Amino acid sequence: MFELTSENPLRLTVISGKGGTGKTTVTAQIAYVISRVRRVVVADCDVDAPNLHVLLKPKILEEKPFVGLKKAKITEECTSCGLCYELCRFDAIIESNGRYEVDERSCEGCALCYNACPEGAVKMVEGVRGKIFVSDTEIGRFVHAVLFPGEENSGKLVMEVKELAKAEADNCGAAAIIVDGAPGIGCPVIASLANTDLALIVAEPSLSGLSDMLRVVELTEHFRIKSAVAINKWDLNREVAEKIERICREKNIDVVGKIPYDSAIVEQISKLEFPFKGEAADAIAEVWENLKKVLG
Repeated sequence: MFELTSENPLRLTVISGKGGTGKTTVTAQIAYVISRVRRVVVADCDVDAPNLHVLLKPKILEEKPFVGLKKAKITEECTSCGLCYELCRFDAIIESNGRYEVDERSCEGCALCYNACPEGAVKMVEGVRGKIFVSDTEIGRFVHAVLFPGEENSGKLVMEVKELAKAEADNCGAAAIIVDGAPGIGCPVIASLANTDLALIVAEPSLSGLSDMLRVVELTEHFRIKSAVAINKWDLNREVAEKIERICREKNIDVVGKIPYDSAIVEQISKLEFPFKGEAADAIAEVWENLKKVLG
């Protein structure tokens, strides 16, 4: 039988093939259920559009800058030859009165101008691209972050969030680290899944939800990450929900829960009431019980 232990904390990552499936709702409620019996650390790795903090109402204990992608900067050695202006495919070089400068919001950090400049007048410099927070909540420690508008999320910030969450778990003796992963299948999701024990895929019973679930299943299979599926709002389209279950059986993936649509959850979210109560909340608690069987 599976047991949570602080000596070897469970690392559970909740993901989805698309946004809007209810991934964050499921993450928050599972974290709450676990927190009633053991200490838990929660990490929000959806750094492009974080929203878990809205439910958890964190009290920030620590804030640190995130130093990310290097971007170009034109120095005083520039002779205004205009080569960088001609080469930049992102239109990040701005010309004004015969002088050139870099628009940081458009620069992608490709370093073409840096390598091409005949005068060596372009430097690649680091900058603060976001913030990372360690907070306290009613269910435990919470590590979250935010990228500044327009900054690129390569997965580096996600890894820093996860490393900090692991350190917090070690410090406070947590028995579980629950990660709210980014949606989709890109670099932030891959970073979210690194070193995880189990990926919980939250799927919705729609044609787009099915298609995107299949993509994220391919991702977990490629990296040989054990996964399970929970179908959220399953009763809104029973036909597609049955198709999801059939595909999971064929792929030997456990369906650990079918969460019904519950207007009470919608009302509670609109009022920022957490933890959730009602039929859907009970179904999410059952998801956790079934996950323990899969882990065991």
